[in-house]
Amino acid sequence: MTLRRTMPLLACLAVVFGAARAADWPQFRGPGGGGDAGDAKAPAEWGPDKNVQWKVAVPGVAWSSPIVVGDKVFVTTAVSDKQKKPKPGGGMGGMGGGGFKPGEGGKPPFKPGEGKPGGFKPGGGMGGMFGNQKPPDAVYRWQVVCLDRATGKTLWTQTAAEGKPTIPTHSTNTYASETPVSDGERVYAYFGPAGLYCYDLAGKLIWKKGELASYKMMFGFGTGSSPALDGGRLFVQLDNEEKSALVALDKKTGDELWRTERDKGSSWSTPFVWKTKARTELVCLGGKKARSYDPATGKQLWELGGMEGGSSATPVAGDDMLFFGTSSPFGGAPLFGVKAGASGDISLKDGKTSNDFVAWFYPKAGPYMASPLFHEGYLYVLEPRGGMITCYEAKTGKPAYSRERLPGAKGFTSSPWVAGGKLFCLDEDGQCFVVKAGPEFKLLGKNKLDEMFWSTPAVAGDALLLRGVDHLYCVK
Repeated sequence: MTLRRTMPLLACLAVVFGAARAADWPQFRGPGGGGDAGDAKAPAEWGPDKNVQWKVAVPGVAWSSPIVVGDKVFVTTAVSDKQKKPKPGGGMGGMGGGGFKPGEGGKPPFKPGEGKPGGFKPGGGMGGMFGNQKPPDAVYRWQVVCLDRATGKTLWTQTAAEGKPTIPTHSTNTYASETPVSDGERVYAYFGPAGLYCYDLAGKLIWKKGELASYKMMFGFGTGSSPALDGGRLFVQLDNEEKSALVALDKKTGDELWRTERDKGSSWSTPFVWKTKARTELVCLGGKKARSYDPATGKQLWELGGMEGGSSATPVAGDDMLFFGTSSPFGGAPLFGVKAGASGDISLKDGKTSNDFVAWFYPKAGPYMASPLFHEGYLYVLEPRGGMITCYEAKTGKPAYSRERLPGAKGFTSSPWVAGGKLFCLDEDGQCFVVKAGPEFKLLGKNKLDEMFWSTPAVAGDALLLRGVDHLYCVK
């Protein structure tokens, strides 16, 4: 074949391959980690007998999200005999929706900076929201499961580790709540204290780190921070009550590239790779501060204080701005909009609502478990209880609409996503509310599946993957 004939063929193959990869959902909240599926053609309507292409039972108990790579779907799980499954409304304090009402009257409309950032104080008397104090005396199998994207058929299952958990977890959390991540050639599955494991797409183990950290988590809530990728580096945030750190590993070998110590304090937020016009940063919440690091070296770039409360939601970015916040069951959790290019300590001074790099902040509007969503200049935040959504002008922080109620909604733990100009908000009861994207609130519809949902779904082309407590659904 001549070079002249070969070049068009290669160009065609590149277009086809690129289109296929564009339909991947390789990590928690998809490409870019923001939950924006662009113009994906996944259906906006579904139900038990409508648009469900396949439904398969997944063994064990896990809240990790599905990811999609090419023609494969990957999920992780933890399997043990006589497992108790989470129930809606269980309440987890810093880790979930919870069976309680957060502080009333703490959402907009109010003036940015009104009051001071507040948050959860250990020892406040949270009753049934405490986690377990001892790990279960039971053997678990931590597994990676690969399914065929078209049919849901299991292609392979690998048991990454087997043994008894070394730390407790809350009854509504699981021992496989961390979402795997893929670079298109390998899958990286992290199971907290049970270790980190790298497989190729055929299920061959490439490398493993049997234990990165096994330390106490606040109130025995367990772990939940997922790994993140940037270039040749894999990042794991190890925030706990004893010895916190941020670790970078060589994605091909598992060798440690750098380790940066962090303040003690449990968090469940996933590290966020923030790509701006000027640089790439790795942003981590936890330890009462938001911090940004150089992904190549682990050197801290900037920090922002006032992050009292629990760090469960993951940051989101857009238009060279970053948006993040913390949660508190009693209100008083901040929400920030930060400009790109920061350095040093950018914490707000007393009484200030902004500075050179903090564009705006609200002291009582932070996300609880569901991460915020940015789309076309607007930021959306779900309340954990009460079924409400607020939309902000992202650059100014001004509410476009405030605390609009989604009728009948229960707790939101799954993070929202956007596709084809529509917002999707999935509550723990299996109700998914479809809202028009933009500054005007308009409820377009509601879908229902009869199962408990805490996992954040995956969107891949014309398919939507939803993981419930018992089944994985493909809506198409």
